[in-house]
Formats: sequence, C-alpha cells, structure tokens
Amino acid sequence: MNSLNLFATVLTYAAPSSNYRGDNDDTRTVLQKIKKDGKDHTIISPESMRNALREMLAKVDPRFCNRSRLFDQKELAVRFEEFPNPEKYADDFFFGYLVTNKKKKEENKGKLMKRDSVLRMNMALALTPYRFNTVFFQSPKNDLTESADSAILHREVVHTAYQYPFAIAGNDCLKGKAKWTFALLKSIGELSDVAGGHARSYFEMSPKSIVARLSPQLVAGYDTYGFDQSGTFDELSRINRNDLPGAEFWIGGEIVRSMTTDDRKHYEDEGTHLYENPQRLIAKLTEAFLAQGAK
Repeated sequence: MNSLNLFATVLTYAAPSSNYRGDNDDTRTVLQKIKKDGKDHTIISPESMRNALREMLAKVDPRFCNRSRLFDQKELAVRFEEFPNPEKYADDFFFGYLVTNKKKKEENKGKLMKRDSVLRMNMALALTPYRFNTVFFQSPKNDLTESADSAILHREVVHTAYQYPFAIAGNDCLKGKAKWTFALLKSIGELSDVAGGHARSYFEMSPKSIVARLSPQLVAGYDTYGFDQSGTFDELSRINRNDLPGAEFWIGGEIVRSMTTDDRKHYEDEGTHLYENPQRLIAKLTEAFLAQGAK
C-alpha cells in the first residue's frame, strides 16, 4: 500500500495587516501583490511562513534547528551550527538548503549540497482585493539615524483573511521523523509572527478554517485555493461516492461550526472527519498521518 500524503488549505481570520512589504519608495511602504481576476490581491510569501515555522520549532527544542537568525548584521543574515544535515536537524530536513560556498563544498565532499523542501507551501493569498488603503504616521527626529528631520511615513495596509495550501508526502516523514513532523504540524496550527520586510504587524496565520485530505494520491485533486470571500469552500460539494471520497477529507473550524444540520449529516454519512476546533483537527490528523508509519 502506498503511503498517505497530506494536503491542506488553511484560511486565516481577517485582520488589518501590513505584512510582507516590498521595497520602499522614499517614505512609502508598498505591500506585495499579484493579479487575480484582474484585481490586485496582497500576498504573504511561503518563505516568510517557513521562517516563522523554523523559529517555532526552535522554541519547541533548540536542537531541532541548525540555522538561526543574526540580528546584529547590516543585512539579512543567518548562522549555521554546522554543515546542513537533514538527518540531525528538523529545519534542514523540512525546509531544505543550498550550499554555494566553494570552500564549504571542498571541506564537505561527499555530503548533500542541496535539498528540496519536504514541506511544500505556496503563497498566502488575500481573500479580498486590495482597496488602496493607506495610513500615515510620523517618525520622530532622533540621534540614531542620519536623517536630520522627522518624517511622515506612508504605509499601505489591508484588512483581509488569507488562504494558503501546504502538502507533505508520507514517504518523506514516516521513517524516524515522527517527533519532528508532530512539532511541525502543531506549529502550523498555531502559526503567528509571520512578517517579511521587517513588518511589525501582529497577524495570526493559524487556521480559522481548514480543509485537508489524507490520500495515496500524489495531488490534492481539488482547488487548493478554494475558499471564497464568505469563507465557503465550494469544492466540498464534490464529496460523494462518484467524485471525492469523504473518508479522505478532514474539515475543521468555522466552516464546520457554521454547517447546516443537513450538510453535517451528508459529510458524516460520507465518512468525512469533522472538527469544530481546527487545532484539534490538526492533532487528530497528525495522529492518523503518523500512524501509517507504525504499521
């Protein structure tokens, strides 16, 4: 029997945010965006989410992580405790790495110089279009900067929820990596402190709702950006004996709490796993995902 693979889409709560900024234009801070249906939608990068997950894993157990941030440098910088080792460090295993330093390559001949990310993630995409909202605030004159005067700063902001998909292959995580995988999925259920561009916003990336599938298939088989602006996931209407198998699906959070009695009965009859609390869903889903490794 093929190992089961995990696919999921997380919907966050809506809140004001200036997360994941682009380059500054003088005193203007610009949010990064992409076009969807002809309109701008703000995004949050998977790199910034993976960085937050890395830091959360380090809080669970510092020995999980090989890489750590250096905050006393003029530019973004990190330090490795030793040469990347995916068998020893959870962050090297889940998030991958690439070694380009010629000296390091010479010193570590025979070792892996690059590794793909085992945790597959895509951009977090805003549910609602960007409305050209901006705020202004004053940066005071101070003796720590070269500027002689205070400045009026112009910052783009957005009030929206985000959705983002992730996937993990069972074959990658079931051989001696249960403790790491448990910590990673628990961290996704509590994800916060996702920034990018040194954003100071407090924006929780943990799930308001979550739709997941545990399947031997190599693809999710449904629209992984399926939440609409109302928080509905229309693809779930495909759960029936002739299309998507209900027993492979796990649904949690607000989307379950707001279900009609008839819809809930339909999903239960199809064998779908329903949880009103998304963190409880992730805990039970993790147990089921890892249990196959014990067989």
